[in-house]
Amino acid sequence: MLVEHNGKRPQVDASAWIAPNAVICGDVTIGRDTRVLYGAVITAETGPVTIGESCIIMEQAVIRGVSRQPARLGDHILVGPHAHLTGCTIENEVFIATGSCVFNGATIGATSTVRINGIVHINTVLPAGTSMPIGWIAVGNPARLFSPHDGEAVLEALRAERFSETVFGIVKPDAEASVGKTLATRYAAGLAVHRDDQPLP
Repeated sequence: MLVEHNGKRPQVDASAWIAPNAVICGDVTIGRDTRVLYGAVITAETGPVTIGESCIIMEQAVIRGVSRQPARLGDHILVGPHAHLTGCTIENEVFIATGSCVFNGATIGATSTVRINGIVHINTVLPAGTSMPIGWIAVGNPARLFSPHDGEAVLEALRAERFSETVFGIVKPDAEASVGKTLATRYAAGLAVHRDDQPLP
């Protein structure tokens, strides 16, 4: 389903194929011979999404563009089922495996592989040709790779990246409200613009 959002309509090359229950919303550009499979969601919330040619976006994957971090995918990229990409840049010939997450401000260099359940964290730059093991976490510029058992080291590396500010624009939560309440209130207000979305024929 193609959806007009904030007055902008998806631009899909005639050779691309979109599954009938995939959702392509707003300022999204999809290139030649790209395939978007069942249940995938590609949404330009407050920033554009650009996907190049011969990309495969598999079932239930989510790709989101936001104002300060558009989502840009090059050519010949495979995004696996249940992967989540937001506000990131993916260069050519990258494989993002099932369940992986690539966060705001991250860049993945050409021909890299993020294996199952891998996480490329905010503002991280993964050099070209990097191969991340299953479930590992990349943080920093240049990226440092951490095993799933290095939770404390990951948190320490992330402190300098200012997660809440980068992802949510929250410099300091309201002293009277929890982080959860602050986020939910802000998201509810921001996502209200979807009330005016129009499915396209």
